[in-house]
Amino acid sequence: MTLVTFYHRVAELMGSGEPFVVAAVVDTIGSVPQEVGARMIVTASGRNFGTVGGGKVENRAIEEATKLLTDLTQGDAKAAKTRFVSWSLEKDIGMTCGGSVKLFFEVHNLGTWKIAIFGAGHCASALVEILHRLDCHITCIDTRPDWLDCLPASGKVQKLLVKDYKDGIEKVTRDSFVLLLSKGHSTDSPVLMEIFRGYEAGLQAFPYLGVIGSRAKAERLKQDVAAAGLDDKYKTAFICPIGLPIGNNDPQEIAVSIAAQLLECRDQSVKNE
Repeated sequence: MTLVTFYHRVAELMGSGEPFVVAAVVDTIGSVPQEVGARMIVTASGRNFGTVGGGKVENRAIEEATKLLTDLTQGDAKAAKTRFVSWSLEKDIGMTCGGSVKLFFEVHNLGTWKIAIFGAGHCASALVEILHRLDCHITCIDTRPDWLDCLPASGKVQKLLVKDYKDGIEKVTRDSFVLLLSKGHSTDSPVLMEIFRGYEAGLQAFPYLGVIGSRAKAERLKQDVAAAGLDDKYKTAFICPIGLPIGNNDPQEIAVSIAAQLLECRDQSVKNE
């Protein structure tokens, strides 16, 4: 029988996509119920693994961890994902030990970064394989159930089967990074034009909107904007080709270049806020 360790449980939770908090004892003074290095995992339903001391101090730590999760999921999504506390066990916790303890709380798997991918083909599948290991939530939209079934089984990946790719647009939140990697120009272009019609109707623009393809495809998409009677400003409202200029045309390397660009754009948007 395999002994389940702290790291086993963290790996399981990371793979499931369920948000959780790690609470760690980082300093102690005097008489305390646990030593430095003690760790506990807390999910929305309470203590999941480990201990930081039991009794009142652990109950207080669980309360602090669940409040941190609640604040981030129901309140300000930009709030800090870490928290440091210093408690006197007598004054703050109501224990008679007489010592003090310092704990560090860190949230994982919150998935506030949302990515929507139209298409589940070779490049999209390779991209999802990379992204689902990061702290994000992915919605993958396709008309082909067999391709969706090939995507990683993860709590971070939502597989959305539609009759038409355009049907998936309303399922995408406006704070999502959006990528069009469907069957080709014939299916990418209608989705892009529909997104731009939404912009004209007053919907918030997506923070990232990219279409896989060559410079020739980008020019064709600009022609489609004009043919659809849309404002010329939309000719520069999307990225194509997508991905950093690295690697070759292998789907795995294309996926790496796209993931790198998404991270670059995400980090730049945070700096500009």
